[in-house]
Amino acid sequence: MGTVQSKDGTEIAFDVWGDGQPLIMIDGATAHRMVNPTNGEVGQLLSEEFRVYAYDRRGRGESTDTAPYAVEREFEDLAALIDHAGGSAMVFGWSSGAVLALHAAAAGLPITRLALFEPPFVVDDSRPPLPADYVERLDACVADGRPGDAVELFMTAAAGVPAEAVAGMRQAPFWPAVEEVAHTIAYDGRIMGTTMSGAPLPRDRWAAVTVPVLVMHGTGTMPWLITGAQALADLLPTATLRAVPGENHGTTADVLAPALREFAQGR
Repeated sequence: MGTVQSKDGTEIAFDVWGDGQPLIMIDGATAHRMVNPTNGEVGQLLSEEFRVYAYDRRGRGESTDTAPYAVEREFEDLAALIDHAGGSAMVFGWSSGAVLALHAAAAGLPITRLALFEPPFVVDDSRPPLPADYVERLDACVADGRPGDAVELFMTAAAGVPAEAVAGMRQAPFWPAVEEVAHTIAYDGRIMGTTMSGAPLPRDRWAAVTVPVLVMHGTGTMPWLITGAQALADLLPTATLRAVPGENHGTTADVLAPALREFAQGR
């Protein structure tokens, strides 16, 4: 494990594999190295061609955190990693981590290529939008000492899990680990902004993104995620849309690694 220091002093913990062109993997909401092994597995599979970074976003895993939060702080975290990697990097993002990567590229970070897996945009009425007070409710749950309620709100309102299923999840072995990072769920809520409201994506929000972009979705995923991926690919002139056979809101290293290799090679 290594660490880099972000601009505000936050320590960002990471693992790295290989010594080729830099590739930085960004997790979505609640995920980090201890609970998502796929980034590391991708690193192992690509280690002969890439220098692959998997890191814990601020407030998760072995990374520290510094208040107050702002989305720009996560740009600075990523910038510190890119600097460590040599000054520029290809970046991959899962789910809301894909949206973070997209925002960072638009902000001017030295990202050479951008690969995104199912950014969770809600652009029509095919599912309920996020509540307008979603972030405020998350913050209130955490402030009141109710991290489990914050996780439940995320599961039901954002991920679309039925409330009765979440009741069973609260008894599952993984639940305490999710509660540990419950305060960071609102971070991803801020990253998503109004892009889960059911309205079309803002046409000029990512106009500064001119690097090649690969937008992926599973063919077996929820229909609204496919629509969101298609909407983003249609919006970005440099984007290519790729349907990944049989996958849902996640995939395996055996599937993802060759897709990233081909994208890096311009195929």
